[in-house]
Amino acid sequence: MRFIADLHIHSRYSRATSSGMFLESLWKWAQLKGITVLGTGDFTHPRWFQEMKEKLEPIDNNLFKLKQNFQKEDIPTSCKAEVYFMLTAEISSIYTKNGRTRKIHSLIFAPNFSTAARINTVLSRIGNLSSDGRPIVGLDAKELLRITLDISADTLLVPAHAWTPHFSIFGAESGFDSLSECFEELTPNVYSIETGLSSDPPMNWRLSSLDRITLISNSDAHSPSKLGREANIFDLDNKGGINTEVSYEAIIEAIKTKNGFVGTIEFFPQEGKYHYDGHRFCGVRLSPKETIRNNYVCPICGRKVTVGVMHRVEKLADRADSSRLEGAPLYHSVIPLAEIISETLKIGISSKAVEIEYFGLLRSLGNEFRILMESSLSDIEKAGSAILSEAISRMRAGNVYIVPGFDGEYGKIKIFNEVERKEIKGQGRLF
Repeated sequence: MRFIADLHIHSRYSRATSSGMFLESLWKWAQLKGITVLGTGDFTHPRWFQEMKEKLEPIDNNLFKLKQNFQKEDIPTSCKAEVYFMLTAEISSIYTKNGRTRKIHSLIFAPNFSTAARINTVLSRIGNLSSDGRPIVGLDAKELLRITLDISADTLLVPAHAWTPHFSIFGAESGFDSLSECFEELTPNVYSIETGLSSDPPMNWRLSSLDRITLISNSDAHSPSKLGREANIFDLDNKGGINTEVSYEAIIEAIKTKNGFVGTIEFFPQEGKYHYDGHRFCGVRLSPKETIRNNYVCPICGRKVTVGVMHRVEKLADRADSSRLEGAPLYHSVIPLAEIISETLKIGISSKAVEIEYFGLLRSLGNEFRILMESSLSDIEKAGSAILSEAISRMRAGNVYIVPGFDGEYGKIKIFNEVERKEIKGQGRLF
């Protein structure tokens, strides 16, 4: 069975998250997006953990379903589908190692409430789990890995958004130069890293040390509409029995072995908010070469710039930019449908007109991933417009204009310049 999974999100108990991040809403938006398996996020938070135990029911595959009496959200018939939840959490480890302060975020996947509860019990002795859905613990990331493995061999730890400057395994500000420097003798138990919004698989292929690693991508969503902005594609064999083709064990095994893990859905990495270097306060965006030329300081104020993901990849890479890893899973760079509609209409993404067209397309064509990746261009034009069809065609071909993000500011992505927009609209009226 082929399906899409987004395994890193947050609940409303995490800082800077929408109040709409509750299970009923997540269940609804997973269907609108086309997501079959959704991480719960934040299983370490006591109130979220209790809410999950009240609203989710375990099924035979060590995943969970929203109980029937909570399935009250209105879903377009074209999008209705089964949604499974998987217990996940993100931990922020802040500690000193080899004379430097390290700030590493890690994803933890757990097969059941019992295992998650045991992890919570241990971590509650180290940090305040009630303070944030993504708790801060003064714990070496290696020791966090050891704790999870000691509790259950069925858990999986994945370094989160591996390249972001401030809180990641390879981050320029507080990370490491290799997995082994961080995890030492436990490194063989790290099977995967999360690429993050500001990097994509080709950037990671430039490090031969990551050849054995499965590159996963997730949304890290803080609001329901952001689900699936990055995600994973699985194609698992049917093991027999009801729903056993989608299971926690099969997902973990696919991540560990790459067998059944067929690819990822990605942001265009330049759109990520740490792709390039820079200093946001001064509005300075720099390529890696420009940063080196400026001696790593802002040319306006003289302060140190934030070194971004592209620069960090360049520093650690041992392969040329054009390297293609043979046999690597496929990846698809997409732009969220609402952003595409916003550009075609030339109005804000939060406008009512964008919402109306978005849900109209879903009712006509199905979920968002189906529209972005599978629907025929002729069907998209019939349900939407000629300019929308052309926009999705260009996105699929990677024919877009992007101003890279830097120092916490998202990049700006455009599909058309003004001349092209007018020409396409004129052709649409003609036909």
